[in-house]
Formats: sequence, C-alpha cells, structure tokens
Amino acid sequence: MHSAPDNLSHNNPAVIISRRLSPLFACTSALGLITVMLGPVLPALITRWSIQDSQAGTLFTASFLGQLIGAWFATRNLRLSLLSGAALAAAGTAALAWASFPIAHLALFASGLGVSAGLTAGNVIAGLSTTQRARALALFNVSWSLGAIACPALVRLCGPSNTPLFFLLATAIVVIGGLLASTLPRQLTDLSSPQSPSAVTTSMPLSRGSILLFACCMLLYIGNENALGGWLPSFAVRSNVAVSASTIAALYWISELLSRLAMAALLSRISEAALYRFSLALLLLTQLVLLLVPHPSPLLLFSGAIISGAAIGPVYPLLIAFLLARSANHPRLGRLFASASLGGATLPWLTGTVSTHLGGLRVGLLVPAAGILLLLLLAPALLRSPAPSIAHPSTPRPPQPAL
Repeated sequence: MHSAPDNLSHNNPAVIISRRLSPLFACTSALGLITVMLGPVLPALITRWSIQDSQAGTLFTASFLGQLIGAWFATRNLRLSLLSGAALAAAGTAALAWASFPIAHLALFASGLGVSAGLTAGNVIAGLSTTQRARALALFNVSWSLGAIACPALVRLCGPSNTPLFFLLATAIVVIGGLLASTLPRQLTDLSSPQSPSAVTTSMPLSRGSILLFACCMLLYIGNENALGGWLPSFAVRSNVAVSASTIAALYWISELLSRLAMAALLSRISEAALYRFSLALLLLTQLVLLLVPHPSPLLLFSGAIISGAAIGPVYPLLIAFLLARSANHPRLGRLFASASLGGATLPWLTGTVSTHLGGLRVGLLVPAAGILLLLLLAPALLRSPAPSIAHPSTPRPPQPAL
C-alpha cells in the first residue's frame, strides 16, 4: 500500500516536485514580481515625487543593499528566512503606497532584504528537495520569471496614475505567497537532515584571482541586467511618447525567460563559450544601436527590449556553470553570490547619476554598455579553464534568486 507514492516519485519526478514544492514556487513568483517592480513604476514615481534621475537611481541602491544583506544571512535558517522574507517584502511594498521619497528608501531596503532572504532560502530548499536537482531548480527559476513578467502587466492594469493600487495588490500577492510557503513540510527546510547534500562540504579550488574574476563578472552581470531592466522603460518613454514603460519591461523579462528555455537547443549546436561571447556581443550591439539612433521608433524600441532580454538571458546561467565547473559545491559560494548584489546597488544608481549630470538617459545608458564591454574583455580569462558543462539551461540567479 505504501509503495505507490515511492514508485511515483521515482518514475515521475516532475509530479513529486510539483506536489511538494508548488507552495514554494507560488511564493517565488510573488517575490519575483517585487524584485523587478521598480523598473515599470519608476516613470510614475519620478513624476509623483518630482525627482531627477540621479535621485531616482538611489532607489535601486536602497533595494539592492537590502538584497545584499538578505542573501548573506539567508541560509542559516531556511524556513525563517523564507517566511520572514515574504513578510518583510510585503511590509516594504505596502509602505510604498503612501511613502514620501525619503521614506521610500527605507521601504525599498526592507522589501529588498525580504526578497533576497526569501529567494536565497527558496533556492536552497529547491536544490535540496529532490535528487532531481536540475529539474527542481529549473522550475524555481521559471516561477521567478513568471512573477517578473506579471509585474509590468499588473502595473499596466492599475494605470500609471494609480501606483498606490499597484503596491497594495502586490502586497496582497506576496502575503498569499508567504501563507502558501508556510505549508511546506518542515523536512524540506531543515539543513540538518542527514539526507541533505549540504551536509557535505568541499574545498573551493579557486585562486584569489579567480574568485575576484568571478565576483567581478557576477557584479557586472547583476548590475547590467538591473540597469537595463530598470532604465530601458524610462528611456523608451522619453524617446517616444507612443511607447509604454510597462510594455518595454514586459518584453524585456519575457524574452529573457524564453531565451533561457531555448538554451538547451542552442547548446546542442554551439559550445557554452561561444554562446557566452555571442550573447554579450549581441547585447552590446543592441545597446549601441538604441543609443546611436537619435529618434528611435516604437518598433526599434520594442525590438531593442526583446533582443536585450534574449541576449542577456543565457549569460548568467553560463557564468554560474563556469564557476561550478571549477569550484563544485562549496558552502561559502553564497557569499560570492551575495557580493553580486553590489552591482545591482551601484550600476543602476550610476546610470541615473550620469543621466542627470551629463545630458540625459542616452548618455546614462552608456554605463551598462561599458559594463557589457568589460564582460566581453574579461571573457578570455573567464573561459581559460577546463571546459564546463551545463546540467540544465535554467541555472538560478542571485539574489533574484541566489544560491
């Protein structure tokens, strides 16, 4: 009588993963929505508070400083981090409905802290929940992306003049996600379980130079991804009044998700190193075209958002695959991932600062373009290693999500 569930779990791993982790995936989607909300609502917030781009850039910094701290400590108690993370994210998001510009920094710091703690813990829970780790992590990553895609749609539904309604609806979604996550079995959130792979520690066969190289590349990736995701909607609206910020944000995140789903087919035709270089080169070329065309049409702006998302999508999974090929499962890799949040805290802020002081967003977006170029220049050193292999195209991301 008791053998059927066991057989089911062995023969149909997707079924047991979806059954056991569906509350986690629901919470992850909710936190994914909060992770990217600043980009599509930023034009409305700039108008609401009458602030400059350099001031708006500090909002990204506040959020990602919270994410840095949340990722650093999240793995000490997985269940507490997941549930308290959802609660903090909900509280910070709710406060944004009425916050003034200075108070918004505290609200975004709290929501960033909660998002990072919840997603980091959730990522570990997904990875330890089954022997089908790649499948579980793939579903975890896709669930985050679904939340990120839903965010611009919710912003558009609420309307640009009703951001308080958006923040309240987003809060309710996170509360529901947190309540669902509380139903997860406690054995899934217990790192001390003798069956947990985390009980095995390994050394990190990386030199200090290699650690610095990977940290730099991860910082640049997270910074570039969020600078583009955060500022491309505003750039598009200012370049052409016929374009919606929420549409640009949705196209960016949808194309990123689809490109990751397409990686398996791509990697059967070209090598990981070639795809890494091609993605960065295509991303850089797309940004240069957007910045060099004086009056981009809606079609060019839509295409630029789609190609940017598609090009940047494979970069992080490949980068983490290169890292894990050298370092295996070192217990302190989470700290290396957490350091990547510094990119999210600095590059979007720097983009806004350059925009304010040097002539607008067309100049400000040279910041992520320079970061992409630097990633390309670092590629030879990064790829000078034993050939890495990728178990699955959807490697999770920090702290949206982090290991």
